[in-house]
Amino acid sequence: MLTTAAVRVRRAAPLRVALLGSLAWMISGCAEESTTAEASPTTDWWEPSAYTYTLESSEGERALIGTFEVTVEDGKVTKAVGLDGSGRRVVKQFPDEVPTIGDLLAEARDARNDDADTVDVDYAADGHPTRVSLDWEENAIDDEAMYVITDYEAATAGRPQ
Repeated sequence: MLTTAAVRVRRAAPLRVALLGSLAWMISGCAEESTTAEASPTTDWWEPSAYTYTLESSEGERALIGTFEVTVEDGKVTKAVGLDGSGRRVVKQFPDEVPTIGDLLAEARDARNDDADTVDVDYAADGHPTRVSLDWEENAIDDEAMYVITDYEAATAGRPQ
């Protein structure tokens, strides 16, 4: 009888180890997921159809480098003003490159779906993003993107002020 019990314990021990290992793996996966925010920390913020914001876009080798004052109406950029030399050059040569905040969040989501090494999004208390940092490959040069969002103001009565 003791021998049978010993066999049962031996069979149960690997099962417990496997279950505990699976649980630890799931917990570590959850912790890893929470380090990069995919959605706003509050469900109260949705990208409005009209707003203004200032975008500072830096890092990496890409067209969208510079500081911009952006007006969004009906979910589209209707006005972009370059606030520095790089920003003015982008607005003149590539006006369609200036994104909405929704475009920036979509870029972060796409980077996450493409298994980018770094996708970090910081949010303000009201839930709108304030910083998006992307790095597709940790050891690659010039594939990063950094977006800093300031002076965000939602429109009143459907139009930015």
